[in-house]
Amino acid sequence: MPLNRSPEGDDTLMPQPATTPNSRATTDALIKYRRDIADLKQRIKNRRLQVVGLYGTPISLVLLILGWTGLKVLFWLESAIPNAIDNALTGFLFFLGIATVAQFAAEFVEDSPWKDSRTPVRKLKLDLELAEERRILEARKLTPPALDRQASYKERMPGEVARLRNESRHYRRVHLFLQWMLFVSSAAISAVTAWFDPPQPAKGVLIALGFTVTVITAAAGYFKPRERAFNLQQTADSMEQHITAIELGISPYDQADDKANLESFATTVEGIRSEQRMREQQLDQPQQGQHEVI
Repeated sequence: MPLNRSPEGDDTLMPQPATTPNSRATTDALIKYRRDIADLKQRIKNRRLQVVGLYGTPISLVLLILGWTGLKVLFWLESAIPNAIDNALTGFLFFLGIATVAQFAAEFVEDSPWKDSRTPVRKLKLDLELAEERRILEARKLTPPALDRQASYKERMPGEVARLRNESRHYRRVHLFLQWMLFVSSAAISAVTAWFDPPQPAKGVLIALGFTVTVITAAAGYFKPRERAFNLQQTADSMEQHITAIELGISPYDQADDKANLESFATTVEGIRSEQRMREQQLDQPQQGQHEVI
C-alpha cells in the first residue's frame, strides 16, 4: 500500500487509500469512450480512402482510355503506336480495370472485407459527433476527483516531453539540411562561374544554383526551423526539470501535501505549454506582426 507523509509535515507515514472498484470502473468507462471515438475517427479516414478509390479508379480508367485515343489521333493516326508506350498504357489499363472490379466487389458483396461498406461518410461523422457528446455527458458523472486528474496529468508529461524532443530533432535536421544545401549551392555558383568560360552549360547550371539558393533562403526565413527546434527543446528541458523535481520531492514541490504539489505542478506545466504555443504563433506571423505581438 502506498505511504505518504502526514499533513503536519512530520515523519509519520500514513497509508493512502487504495484504488476502489468504483474508481477502476470509472477509469475503464472513460477509456472505453475515448477508444470508441478514436476507432470512429480511424473508420472515417479509411472510409474516405475507400470512397476515393471506389469512384476515382473508374474515372481514371475512362480518362486513360480517352487519353490513349487522343494520342492515337494526334500523333499516330497513320501509323502504329510505339511498343513501349503501347505496353505501358496496356499495363495501366489492366491494373485500373482489376482495381475497379476488386473495389466494387468489396463494396457490394455480402461478406465485404470493408468494415463500413455501403456506409456514407456523413453517417460515420454523425456517429462520431454523437459519441463525443455521449462522452462529454457521461464524463460529468464519471469524472474522477481533481487530485486523481492531476496525478494522471503528471504521468502523461514524460510522453509530452518525448514528443517535443522528437519535433525539435525534426526541425533541427530540416535546418541543417537547408543550411548545407545553401552552403553547397552558394559555393558551386562561384566555382561554376570561375570554371566555365562559355555561356553553356554554365549558364543553365548557374540559373539552377541561383534558384536553389533563393528557394532555400526563402524557405528557411519563412518556416524558421532553427527557431522552432530551439523553442521545442527549451520547452522540453523546462518540463523535464519540473517532472524531475516533483518525482524527487524537491523545491518547488517539497510541501508535505501531495495535493498542493500536484496542483502547483499542473499549473506550472500548463503555463510552460501556453508560452510554447504563443512562441509558435509568433513564428507563424509575418515579421511586422511579430513585433506587434511582442
